[in-house]
Amino acid sequence: MQAEHGQQRKVHALRRQIARLERRLQHLHSLSRRCTRGRVGIVLVGLCTTLIAERLLSTGVGLITAVLCTIGFLGVAACHKRVKMRLWRYTIWRRLKATHMARLQRDWERIPGSPQGPEEPEHLFAADLNLTGERSLLQLLDTTTSQGGRARLRTWLLQPVLDAAHIQTRQQRVRELVPLAAFRDHLALCGALVARTPDARWEGEPIRAWLQRHAAPPSLARWVVCLGLLAATNIVLMSLHALAVLPAWWPLSLSLYLVLYLYKHGAAHDLFVDAYRLEQALEPLRGVLLYLETRKYSGTPHLAALCAPFRGAAQRPSVALKRIARIAGAAGVQHSNLLGLLINALVPWDLYFVHRLQQYRETIKHALPVWIDTWYELEALNALAHFGYLHPDCVFPEVLPVTTPSAQPVLRASALGHPLLPTAERVCNDFAFGQLGEIALITGSNMSGKSTFLRTLGVNLCLAYAGAPVNATALQTVLLRLFTCVKVSDSVTDGISYFYAEVRRLKALLRALTAAEPIPLCFLIDEIFRGTNNRERLIGSRAYIHALTRGHGVGVISTHDLELITLADTVPHIHNYHFREEVRAGRMVFDYRLRPGPCSTTNALKIMQMEGLPVAEVGWPQNVVRRGEAPWT
Repeated sequence: MQAEHGQQRKVHALRRQIARLERRLQHLHSLSRRCTRGRVGIVLVGLCTTLIAERLLSTGVGLITAVLCTIGFLGVAACHKRVKMRLWRYTIWRRLKATHMARLQRDWERIPGSPQGPEEPEHLFAADLNLTGERSLLQLLDTTTSQGGRARLRTWLLQPVLDAAHIQTRQQRVRELVPLAAFRDHLALCGALVARTPDARWEGEPIRAWLQRHAAPPSLARWVVCLGLLAATNIVLMSLHALAVLPAWWPLSLSLYLVLYLYKHGAAHDLFVDAYRLEQALEPLRGVLLYLETRKYSGTPHLAALCAPFRGAAQRPSVALKRIARIAGAAGVQHSNLLGLLINALVPWDLYFVHRLQQYRETIKHALPVWIDTWYELEALNALAHFGYLHPDCVFPEVLPVTTPSAQPVLRASALGHPLLPTAERVCNDFAFGQLGEIALITGSNMSGKSTFLRTLGVNLCLAYAGAPVNATALQTVLLRLFTCVKVSDSVTDGISYFYAEVRRLKALLRALTAAEPIPLCFLIDEIFRGTNNRERLIGSRAYIHALTRGHGVGVISTHDLELITLADTVPHIHNYHFREEVRAGRMVFDYRLRPGPCSTTNALKIMQMEGLPVAEVGWPQNVVRRGEAPWT
C-alpha cells in the first residue's frame, strides 16, 4: 500500500511537470509562427520598399533600404533559430518526462524499446529472466542516450563483476545520484541533443576508429609545404601578370600545382572522410562535456571522483573538442563542393588541415577515450539511479563477500517482488537460504506463481550485483553465480528435441555447480524434466536433486511432481515451499503467497474443465482470476 501511495505521488508530480512543459511548448510554437510570418513580411515589404525608393528617390537610397531590410531579416532569422532550438529542447524534455511516466506505470508501449542485441542462447540466465529484448529489465532501466552507455548497462546485468568491493563502490555512486533528478535529466537532455534524432543513440565508433588509426605519414607535411610554396608562387605570378610586369607564366605553375594537389588528394581520401565524420560526431558531444566540466559536485564525493577527468584535465574537454571540431570542419570543406574547389584551387587548404588534425590527435588520443568512457559510465549509473528514484520503496542490498562467516545466511530477503510487474499487481514474499547446499522445492498448482517467483529471485540478484536498488524492503546476499533453467526450447534446424535441450542445459548447470569455483552457484530450475513421462521424470528428478545437494551452491526448483516432496524427509538441506489457490464463489483465486511446506491441492482438471475440454469430473469452478500476470505471459 505504501508503495502504491509513493507511485501516485510520483505520477502526480510528473503530470504537473508535463503540463508546464506543454504550456511552454504552445507558447514557443506560437512564437515560431510569428517569426515565420515576420520573415515573410520583411521580404515582401523590403522588396516593395526597395523598388519604390529606387524609382522615386535614387539608387543609393534603394540600396540603403535593401541593406536595412536584409539586416532586419537576418535579425528575425537569428531569433527564429533560437526559438526553434528552444522548441527542440523543450520537446525532448517533455518526451523525457513522458517516458519517466511510462516507466513508472509499466506502460511498455511508451517505453523506448531496447535493441535485442546478439542472441546468446548459451547464456547462463539472460533469456530466462527477461533481461533483454521487449518488455525486459533492460528496457525498463535503459535511460541512456549513447550506444556505449546502453552497452555498459547491458554488460552490468548480463556479466556482473562478482566482487563485493566493486559492487559497493557502484552502489555508493548510484546512491548519490538517486536524489539528483535535475542532474540526470539535464545530462539525458544533452545526450538526446547529441543523438540529433529522438530515437537515435550517439555512436562513438568513428572517434574510436580515428584514434586507433596510424599516424599520417611524414610525407604529408612535405607535400603541404611543397604545395604551399607552389600556391604562393601562383599568387605572385598572377599579381605580377596583372600589373603587366611579367608575361602569363602563372598557368604553367597553376597546372603543376593542380596535378600535384589532385594526386595527393586522391591518396589522402580516407583522411578527408575521417575528418568529415569526426566533425559530425564531436561537435554535438561538446555540450555534454561542457555540462559535466562546469557542474559543481559538492556533497557528492563519489560522483566528484568519477568526474575528475573533466575537471582535472590539462585543458577543458569542451575546449579541446571545439578545437578538434573546427579543424575537422576546415579539413572537410571539400564536402561543400564548389566552395571547396575554389579554395583548394588557390591553396592546399584541406591537406593542411588534415595534417593539423593528425598532429592534434596525438595530443588528445589518451584523454578523449577517458572522457567518453566516463560519460558512458555516468549514463549507466544514471539509469540505475533513475530506477531507484522512481521506486523509493526499493532498497540497496547488502552484498557480502564469499569469505563471510558461515553464521551469516547465504541469502535473506524481505518483501521480495518482481520489478517488471505493475505496483498494484505485484505480490512480495520473504525468502532465505540459511547455508550452502540448501534447495527450496516449490510445489503448487498451475498459474499459482512458481515461475514468477523464480524470476523474481533471479532478477533481483542481477540488480543487486549490478549495484542497483532491488525490489524488496531488505536483501542480504553473499556473492553468487547465477544459472537458470526456465525457458528451454527445442531446435528443429539442429535436430534437438525439448527434452534433449533440457538435459543439456541441466548437465551444464551441474557442471557449473561442481566446478572448482570460489563463488557458489545459485540455480533456478522450473518444472524439472517436464519433457518426459511421469515415471522416468520422477526417477531422474530424484537422482538429479540428490546430485545438486552435493554441489557448491544453493537453488530453487519448482515442480508439479508431489512425489518429490518426500525428499525433504531424508535430505536435511531440502525444504518444501508451496503456492496455493482458493475457490471463492465458484472461482479460483490466487494470492501468490509463498508458504512453507508442500502443496496439497492441484487444479489441472479445473482449468481443463474451464476451457471446455472433456474431463472425468464435472462441477468444477467455471472461471479463474489471474491477478498479477507477468508481462512475458
